[in-house]
Amino acid sequence: MVMTTHEEKMHTTRFRVDDKPHIVVDPDKCKTCSVRACVYVCPANLFVPLGDGSVLFNYEQCFECGTCFIVCSKEGALRWDYPDGGYGVTFRES
Repeated sequence: MVMTTHEEKMHTTRFRVDDKPHIVVDPDKCKTCSVRACVYVCPANLFVPLGDGSVLFNYEQCFECGTCFIVCSKEGALRWDYPDGGYGVTFRES
């Protein structure tokens, strides 16, 4: 079977979520950021800008690409680590 759509490929992706987040966002530092690159580059759309200037973030469906950490322009606004062993994303072939 050849998968062609994004939705078909996403059905082969699994997440085992740890109670401990592997990415932590500092909301006070995010409020002072005018760029908000994390909102635009996250392939899973996990960063959502809020009306008060902060950013809502949920780590549960993170692809662990690290792009948000690389583009973040506010030092210390993001703490990023890989999830502990046995947790995180798994990309499977069908």
